[in-house]
Amino acid sequence: MRAMPTTVTAVTALLLLTACGGEDGGDGAKDDAKQESGACSTATVSVEVGPASEAPAAGDTGEVPVDLVNQGPSCVLDGFPGASLVAAGGEPVALAPTDGATAQKLTLPEGGSASFTITYVRGPEDAGLSLDAKTLEIGLPGDSATREFPWSYGPVANQGEGEGTATGTGAADATVSAFQRSGD
Repeated sequence: MRAMPTTVTAVTALLLLTACGGEDGGDGAKDDAKQESGACSTATVSVEVGPASEAPAAGDTGEVPVDLVNQGPSCVLDGFPGASLVAAGGEPVALAPTDGATAQKLTLPEGGSASFTITYVRGPEDAGLSLDAKTLEIGLPGDSATREFPWSYGPVANQGEGEGTATGTGAADATVSAFQRSGD
């Protein structure tokens, strides 16, 4: 008879501890598989481009903000965002990091947000003197997938004296900042 109440008490106590602890056992430590965060993915991070501070005329500088919100489990942004401009029928032209910018490693919890900015110099309407960008491709470090967004901010100036960026070759006078944590 004594064995029955002790067993029932022990099982009841175990069930109560399990029920109260939730997925982390109640002590705040997630199990190892959940604690190790992988790279953020465009499959689980929403990306919103703009509204921009558009460069009104050739030679003017514009800024395009890009906001990210993690819709999945905790993940890591480690490095610079991938951003490329693409002209109709051209190859992607990768944007370099902003001079003096330093990439930082950010962990985005579920619902966490971050942002970065694309800064560009508007080019003249002349073909061959500017990249007539039609599409902006955004990628995250550690993820090979990209998302495409329409580029409606005008042609982007060539960087330096080179020509040929109208079809997507060469370097555009545009840069990408480091990720910054946003929100609370």
